[in-house]
Amino acid sequence: MLSKRHTEIMRMLADEGTVTIAELAARLGVSLETVRRDVRPLTENGAVLKIHGAVGLAGQVGEAPFQRRMRENADAKRRIAREMAGLIQDGDSVMLDTGTTTSLVARELLGHRRLTVVTNSSDIARTLATVNGNKVYMAGGELRSDSGAAFGVSAIEFISKFSVAHAIISAGAIDAGSGVMDFDLEEAEFARMMLSCGEKTYVVTDHSKFGRRGLVLVSGFHAVGHLVTDLPVDDDIAMALEEHGTRLVVAAKP
Repeated sequence: MLSKRHTEIMRMLADEGTVTIAELAARLGVSLETVRRDVRPLTENGAVLKIHGAVGLAGQVGEAPFQRRMRENADAKRRIAREMAGLIQDGDSVMLDTGTTTSLVARELLGHRRLTVVTNSSDIARTLATVNGNKVYMAGGELRSDSGAAFGVSAIEFISKFSVAHAIISAGAIDAGSGVMDFDLEEAEFARMMLSCGEKTYVVTDHSKFGRRGLVLVSGFHAVGHLVTDLPVDDDIAMALEEHGTRLVVAAKP
């Protein structure tokens, strides 16, 4: 029989998607062991999935469809995109992976000229190709029906041939202990290769991704030169960034 605490756990998961066991314990005012015991029947009946010290609603673990995500935290993402675009000069070379925030970065770059752009996103390629004297190189392979992006071995091999001034990736989750994480293996592998192709490296992500854990590690903070976001981060993440020499850039408010 499900208790009032079970109902509260399900409500939090419905609101937030994925929540760590530690956070559930803190918010419910009970021990870690009590939360694990509460979660057990929910996982046994298939309502909840366990993922790396966290739990999420079955069928909702991972990211929402691309167009829906474009609308989530849209104002924050636009501020981040504007801040990121301000770090790029006319004539620079830029690598962008697929993501809602990186797609908005591409739109903010429409004011720049003579960019060389490398991407696996058809949305980003379409936005920046044929305008302002830009050159756009798009990684090949089968395009996903959701995001219109290419992944896999051929896409990774393609971008590995480039060395750019700015490599900019999105993130599914930011964890103080692990670093940058995602929910999709192919996306994580592609983003990891991107970080090795940039003279300067950036993660662009809004505050909702902080304190979350993904399914797949992209990279520790040591490979990230700049983290561009919309709000100050918690102390544990700030300490991790400082320890690895990652510069925190908080987007200016309108």
